[in-house]
Amino acid sequence: MGRIKSTLIKRTARQIIEKNPTLFSSTFSENTKILGRTMPSKRMRNSIAGYITRIKKNTHKIIETPELH
Repeated sequence: MGRIKSTLIKRTARQIIEKNPTLFSSTFSENTKILGRTMPSKRMRNSIAGYITRIKKNTHKIIETPELH
């Protein structure tokens, strides 16, 4: 079980992805470097980068899995 992300983290991550969907990847370290330029707080930056990574990995799984119908 992981930690539960707050609504602020989820909302901010979704807004950032909507603005630049191709900028982020599915690796945490690259996402932290990208967010490092704009986020002042290290803890918030890491939480948002982790949530963005999770969203990107899940969208790749959804896109790559074939339809069962």
